[in-house]
Amino acid sequence: MRRSLILILALSFPLLMSAKVFAADPDPITTSPTASASNETQSELTTLQTAIKEDIARLGQYQGELRTIVEYRIQNKTLQLRNKIKALLDDNTYDKTFMLALIQEQLQFNLKINDYFNDLITKLAQKLGTADDEATLLEISKRELDKDNNYKQRLETLNWLIQIGQDVTAEKTQLTQLLLNRADNFDSFVTYTQQQLQNAVNDATNAGKDVTAAQTSRVIQLKERLAQNSQSLSTNIELLDALGQNTALLKKTLFSISGDITQDVLNIDVASSLIEQWLNTAKDQAINHGPTLVFKLFIFSLILFVAGLAGKLVKKIVSNTVSNSKLNFSKLLQDFFTSLSGKAVFTIGVLIALSQLGIELGPLLAGFGIAGVIIGFALQDTLSNFASGMMILIYRPYDVGDLINAAGVSGRVSHMSLVSTTIKTLDNQRLIIPNNKIWGDTINNITAEHQRRVDMTFSIGYGDSIEQAEAVLKSIVEAHPKVQKVPAPLIKLHVLGESLVDFIVRPWAKPEDYWDVYWDITREVKMRFDAEGISIPFPQRDVHIYQTSK
Repeated sequence: MRRSLILILALSFPLLMSAKVFAADPDPITTSPTASASNETQSELTTLQTAIKEDIARLGQYQGELRTIVEYRIQNKTLQLRNKIKALLDDNTYDKTFMLALIQEQLQFNLKINDYFNDLITKLAQKLGTADDEATLLEISKRELDKDNNYKQRLETLNWLIQIGQDVTAEKTQLTQLLLNRADNFDSFVTYTQQQLQNAVNDATNAGKDVTAAQTSRVIQLKERLAQNSQSLSTNIELLDALGQNTALLKKTLFSISGDITQDVLNIDVASSLIEQWLNTAKDQAINHGPTLVFKLFIFSLILFVAGLAGKLVKKIVSNTVSNSKLNFSKLLQDFFTSLSGKAVFTIGVLIALSQLGIELGPLLAGFGIAGVIIGFALQDTLSNFASGMMILIYRPYDVGDLINAAGVSGRVSHMSLVSTTIKTLDNQRLIIPNNKIWGDTINNITAEHQRRVDMTFSIGYGDSIEQAEAVLKSIVEAHPKVQKVPAPLIKLHVLGESLVDFIVRPWAKPEDYWDVYWDITREVKMRFDAEGISIPFPQRDVHIYQTSK
């Protein structure tokens, strides 16, 4: 409370001397008797001008917080005055002589304020070379932002003069050249500051758990300075665009700063500090730049929509390319390339869209890196399936449509992903098996080869003719339409058992014809053996009973 009273007294005392300060003002505003602006409006404008002049006169007398308060008063009163001038111009009922004098005085006031900021920046620059350079450079950047706002007001003032019929070609040419030089300087400033920030981030990352408060503070200060310099560059680009200048290269630099994708992963302390700083910046942007934020959200949504369409188009192109490729990609590899291409395009679109909202991608990606490590520990089994899926993708032990025996399951592969494989069994059951179960077990791809041997065994009795049985078996095999001619079928006497003689019959067939050949030949053998009188023995035992005398 005591401090507030002191501030009020300090600000009030110079008001007693204000008449003397402005008694010799060389350029008072005069109005014609026929001015269409009312006496009340002119009185309000004069009062605002007087208050601004009084505050300007006091700027040189104060330092620290008192000067900040006076600067705030000047800024507030100037905004009120300019709003009233703009309202008069929009009404188009003003007195031209009165308005011309008023706007010209605003132009002179703008030049004086610019000189004031130049003087402050010069004094701040003289303090460089000490241990507090970072804070000094940050303060200089803030003053440069104040100058940017002043230049915006100057351009608006020149447009007012054009509106009332004045020729300001020379003034606009001078302002254009000044802004071009200024934008070129800020182009270098933001690039240099970005490099310094990168070095500071690398130092903090290398420090790991031993990162110091000074390192964290430097990262935060450089981020804030980069944000301010980027804002100054953006303002200069906006003014140069209004003046009809080509700003393509400047916009490229500005985009590279806000949309540059880095791979820095910070220590958790540094990352949390940067995230907090980003959240504060986002909050300020939402409060102070509401309409601009709405427009950026529209652009954000538009970029996401276009990225989605582009992703679908790329997926279609890649799908057609890999499916018609002569490299004979597996179904899983085709799906992988197709999915990856579409998601990659959409991800790039998301990153570009986020950069349009002013979100710096470096800290965001750093947070994703830290979150990725945590998620990796939580999803070890899933990642194991993913790794096994990558091995299956690379080595291709089977593909969609193959008949396999793996992980204790036999069936045909109906779908594959990097996490699991779906198998439809021969009795039409659908089984979803994790890839790590399959890759960790023996994989038998039954349909990998174009031919499969059908192994069968047939028995005859000891009393039957071996030549006759062999001829019957050979005729049956050779007559079957699905038996391959090459390799030639194998029919051999195999085992002399206790009560039977075994023949092995081994024809070759296509994998899909395996069971048809097996079942058809087995049926035909039984029928031909019966017709030819060849017996098929079954286990039997002779029991001999001997009579013994007592």
